[in-house]
Amino acid sequence: MTLTAGCILVCVHIWRDGFVTPVHVIGGGLAGSEAAWQLAQAGVPVVLHEMRGVRKTDAHQTDGLAELVCSNSFRSDDWQFNAVGLLHEEMRRANSLILKCADKHQVPAGGALAVDREGFSRAVTKALEEHPLVTIVREEVTSLMDKPWSNIVCATGPLTSEALSKVVLELGGEGHLSFFDAIAPIVHADSIDMSKAWKQSRYDKEGPGGDAAAYINCPMDKDQYEAFIDALLSGPKAEFKDWEHVPYFDGCLPIEVMAERGRETLRYGPMKPVGLTNPHNPTVKAHAIIQLRQDNALGTLYNMVGFQTKLKHGAQADVFRMIPGLENAQFARLGGLHRNTFIQSPKLLDRQLRMKAVYPEKSIRFAGQVTGVEGYVESAAIGLLAGRFAAAEARGTTLPEPPETTALGALINHITVGHLEGGAFQPMNINYGLLPPMEAPKKDDDGVKIPLKERGRAKKRLMSLRALNDLNSWLEPHKTMVSAE
Repeated sequence: MTLTAGCILVCVHIWRDGFVTPVHVIGGGLAGSEAAWQLAQAGVPVVLHEMRGVRKTDAHQTDGLAELVCSNSFRSDDWQFNAVGLLHEEMRRANSLILKCADKHQVPAGGALAVDREGFSRAVTKALEEHPLVTIVREEVTSLMDKPWSNIVCATGPLTSEALSKVVLELGGEGHLSFFDAIAPIVHADSIDMSKAWKQSRYDKEGPGGDAAAYINCPMDKDQYEAFIDALLSGPKAEFKDWEHVPYFDGCLPIEVMAERGRETLRYGPMKPVGLTNPHNPTVKAHAIIQLRQDNALGTLYNMVGFQTKLKHGAQADVFRMIPGLENAQFARLGGLHRNTFIQSPKLLDRQLRMKAVYPEKSIRFAGQVTGVEGYVESAAIGLLAGRFAAAEARGTTLPEPPETTALGALINHITVGHLEGGAFQPMNINYGLLPPMEAPKKDDDGVKIPLKERGRAKKRLMSLRALNDLNSWLEPHKTMVSAE
């Protein structure tokens, strides 16, 4: 349900007299929405504060909860051989609202889990608005310590408002680190010339929906590629005030920055010409290929995969229409940049994600990208954990952290221990390198020797099986968490 701030006080007194003191979740993005859901499903009342509706951000376009700002992809859904897919599976087993809505609103994307971003956001918003223990308040929260709230989850994300950022900075005594994310353009499907482009997933790999032709591919020969690189490098870029150096996150580099690192960089990145055959000219190998991924359920919008950009809007259409098949492209959204912020979590947070400087006076937990995880799924995962930790505390107990052998536990390790030696704490996606290692198996389950080149995959599968087994052991004693169904 959605109430005004004035109605909240009455609800708080009712909850305090008869039930559990409510937990206040600040931020209605992926992490905040997931945290609120986990709390409510555990029987703990939640007040979810979201400023969109009264104040806009630099990147969001709607007031919907869990709006996807950049890509519409949750990346690989392969739990056996990919750490992101493993995290998907762990979250499904922990009754994640974000994964439930993503599965319900998936669109074709090869081996990835991609969603209709509008349908996904509507589903998350509806689930929380209709939950009897969730109250949504549209307001900007600008202070923490002077609020009569004892249990808080701060999930304001990389676009934390300046006012709240200053509060967090003062409480923690540690400077914020900032970097910039770039947003990829979205193209109207009917403006793509399919006499030059074609549909195919790389290596014809089927995704969760069973579609092996989930991407639209646009080929380039060498001359076209070289001309495109020249245009990227010479095109007018967004300017930054008061910044001599822009610290980008390597997993979301603008294509111009990649091109600046070498003319062949894009051919080994988002434009790699492998695993694809052009049916219009099957005997000629493309020099580079641009892929577009379905962005909505209707299939009317496609986003340019890996084409985050800092080109000024006036130049984007001209440069991207140099791509064969996109000569007459109509853009539903052009690319852009927005500033991200994260905290020095290993110094500021304990293993329960609480700010050490103010605990036990207050329990202020942090969740999402602001903690130093990178990616939609990772952000939601930290929201899931923060929600469960806060729910246990609201009921007078303590929930232990998930085992470090799980993807969830590995993320907790990353943001509360980190690797500060030799460099500053940096955002990171989930990967097998964050999990305790295992020895690669030499034989399969039937005793057959595994070829050396395949042992890496076999090792990943063993680590995934161990993770899910250990996760089940962690979840088993805590079945008070209600199913997401």
